[in-house]
Parts: sequence; structure tokens; C-alpha cells
Amino acid sequence: MAQQPVEVPPIDYAAIAPILVILGAACLGVLVEAFMPRHQRWSAQVGLSLLAIVVAGMAVAFYARQGGTGATTLSDTLAVDPPALFLWGTLLALGFASILLIADRSVETGGAFVSEGQITRVAEGPGTMSRAAAAASGMRTEVFPLALFSLGGMMVFCAANDLLTMFIALEVLSLPLYLMCGLAKRRRLLSQEAAVKYFLLGAFASAFFLYGLALLYGYAGSVRLAAIADATAGTDRSDTLLFAGLGLLLIGLLFKASIGPFHAWTPDVYQGAPTAVTGFMAACTKVAAFGGILRVLQVAFEASSWEWRGVLWAIAIASMVIGVVLGLTQRDLKRMIAYSSVAHAGFMLIGAIALTDRGLSGTLFYLLAYGFSTVAVFGVISLVRRSDGEATHLSDWAGLAKRSPLVAAVFTFLMFALAGIPFTSGFVGKFVVFEAALRDGMAPLVVVALVASAVAAFFYLRVIVLMYFSEPADDGPTVSVPGAFTTAAITLGVVVTLLLGVLPTLALDWANVGGFVS
Repeated sequence: MAQQPVEVPPIDYAAIAPILVILGAACLGVLVEAFMPRHQRWSAQVGLSLLAIVVAGMAVAFYARQGGTGATTLSDTLAVDPPALFLWGTLLALGFASILLIADRSVETGGAFVSEGQITRVAEGPGTMSRAAAAASGMRTEVFPLALFSLGGMMVFCAANDLLTMFIALEVLSLPLYLMCGLAKRRRLLSQEAAVKYFLLGAFASAFFLYGLALLYGYAGSVRLAAIADATAGTDRSDTLLFAGLGLLLIGLLFKASIGPFHAWTPDVYQGAPTAVTGFMAACTKVAAFGGILRVLQVAFEASSWEWRGVLWAIAIASMVIGVVLGLTQRDLKRMIAYSSVAHAGFMLIGAIALTDRGLSGTLFYLLAYGFSTVAVFGVISLVRRSDGEATHLSDWAGLAKRSPLVAAVFTFLMFALAGIPFTSGFVGKFVVFEAALRDGMAPLVVVALVASAVAAFFYLRVIVLMYFSEPADDGPTVSVPGAFTTAAITLGVVVTLLLGVLPTLALDWANVGGFVS
């Protein structure tokens, strides 16, 4: 009996070229670590990473200009549609800025990441190296391919057209982050503790996601989002599997987006991870997670929205309240920004709940605006230092305007953006999301969000008051002169934050070009 020939599914290489470039560069980065002399690795890894992101960005722009209005490829496992292209462009731009922060070796001598000599010393026995010895031994440059692997996983995650592909992408984006969080040169124990916490809680969240996937497969007989949507639109099966599966699936997604009350990892990991990694994680992971949430809700579960919208209302309110109330109590700046991200996640979730074109475009714009402001914030935080690392306690920032007026002015502008003050991207982002929610009949939720925004402004303004109206301590921290990479990353974040606040039309038009395909 003759065997039937296997039909190879068509692959749209132009559509997936950005992902191939990023993952291919990550694999090349691994080869660089294996075969290139140690003293040449840093320059090779930085050049390779930045070049790959630029080439991938050009591929996204080319495909969009060629009329990429929506296509599925790789046996319909990936949907390259306008929202996916917007999210890819956002991720690549934020990834570029984050790689600049990661690559900087001027603020922290030898770079902010653990050096080869520190690893060797720990293996030989207890003790610490001198700063000069650690710097001379060189930075652990495997952080660059790890960042590229994570970035590639994020791109797949927000374009995944079935839950199994989404789960694999979730692991690809998460595992490198667990490692990167533990690579801080200073305060090693705090960094390693953050990595362990992130790994353990992330493993639980992945298990919830996978269990929800299994229940939804039992309900719909498929893991494809379109098949789940067809099953929810009309079937005689019990809804128990549907809503149990959706609930478990959302737990995994909400954890990755650090939406309260699934945020327990956020403050500890933000505080303990190297600041450049925190910026990368805070900006890019948020974009990828909300891209997945938007796609799942709008493609697979729109028909059953009447049943789950009330639950997400409660989660959005909880996230805003938790972020604002606990943010008020923080004395560490990185932990304060972590709780700020929990509150912002609640604001973004309002746009995701809307299930309208305005809600989709508003949330996409908010992700872009928040990402650039956050990367710039962590870039500035890395400049204020004591002998043992960054000075992140609020008291260290007292009188900063007298020590460095420019750094204080830049940080003030970024705090205004996070608070949502007019003429910043944060104001426009909140406006478009709240306006979409009002049009969709969610006025009570918008009122809660406005109150939360007003209260949250207090802890942003508290930092500004400390910088300008307090006297600096005699033994206060110093402000490092940023190198070219950190300067470029902060400048990029500030310029985009200002442009999106003054001229948001271009980004809003791009975010409003179409919906998801499946």
C-alpha cells in the first residue's frame, strides 16, 4: 500500500521574518559565547543584538507597507495582523532601548552584570572580589542572547493563534528572564532571591495556564482560538469546562502582566533584578502579556463576554487599588515603580475589557507610551549611586536637583508622564483608554480609575518634592555621568514620551488600522 505524500503547510516567510531574525541572532549569540575570545565578546554581542533588532524592525515596516492586513501562517499557529505588527514594532523599539541599558559599562565599572571572576570566586569558596578585580575579569555577556531569546518569545506570544503555541512562547520569554534577574554584580543575594521567587511563582502561573489550556481543549476539541470561539458561540456542552479553563488560563496571563492580585512577584523582582533587566522586563513583558490577553479575549471569548466581564471588572479595580495603596507605603524607588506598574496594569485592563476597536487601539497606544517612559525611568534610576550600587531609597534622592539639575528635571518629566499629566504620553494613554471604556458603558469603572490616578499622583509628586525641596545629605549618593548607551536610551524614552503627548496622532492611527484575525 502506497504511502500518501506528506503535505508541507505553506509558510509566509515575509510575515515571520522579524521573529526569524531575532531568534537567529540569539542562536548566533550563543555561538559567539562558545567560540569567540572573551575580550571580544562584549562588542560582538552588542553589535549583533542591536543590528538584529534594527533588521527585524525594518522587516516589520516592510511587511506593513506591503499591505500586511492580516495573515495566518505555520499551519495557522501564528496570526500576523495589524495589532501583532504594532506590538512587534513596540517590542523591538523597547528592546533596542533596553539593550542599550544592558550594554552600558560606564555607570557601573565593567557593567552591571556579574563578571566571570565573580563566578570563579564563588566556585572556589566564600569571599568577595575587589571592584577592580571584578571589572578586569569582564562582564558575563550571555545576557545578550538571553535577552534576544526572551524578545523572540514575546513576539511569538502576542501573535500566537492557538493556546499551545502561546504556552511555548510563554516559556521561551520567561526562562531567560529568570536567569537574567539573578545576574546582578552588586547585592548578589538580593538578585538571586529575586530570580528564585520569579522562577517559582512563574512555574505556578505556567501550570495554571497549561491546566486551563487542557480544560479548554476538552471543551472545544481544539486549542485554536477560532475553534474555541466557534464552540462558545453555540454548543450543547457543559460550560463548566469553558469557564474553569478560562479562569485558569487568565491566571497565567494576569500573572505575566503583573495585574493585581496576581502581582506578588513584582516588587521583589523589580527591586532585586539588575536595573537594566528590570527596565526590559517592566516594559517589554507588559507589552507581550497584554498582547496575549487582548488576543485571547477578543478572538476566543468575545461571545461569552457577558459571563466574564464582571470578574475582570473586579480584577481591574483590585489591581488599581493594590497598586495605589501599597505604592503609597513604599520607601524604595524600584518597589514604588513596581506597584505603579500594578496600578497601570489595571488601567490597561480597562481597555482590554472594552472589546471594541477603540479599546484595542487605546490599549496598544497605552502600552507603547508606558513602555518608553518606564525604560527611561529605570535608566535614570541607574545613575544615582552609592558605593554598594544604586541608591534606590527615597531618602537618597533628597536634594537631587542641587546635585544634578538635569537628571532631576528628566526624572520629574517622567514622573509627570506616569502620573498622567497633560502634554505627556501618559495623559494621552489614559485618555484614549478611559474614553473607549465610557463609550462601552463602563462609566463606574472609569470613575474608580480616575480616583486611583489622582491618588497615585501623590507618590510621584513625593519624589519630585524630595528632589527639589529637601536638602541633600552630606554623605548622599553621587550622580554618575552616563555613557553613550545609557544617554541614548534615556533620551529615546524622553523624546518618545514627549512626542506621544504632544503629537499622538501618528501612533494612534497606526494602532487603529484593524483588528485581530484568526
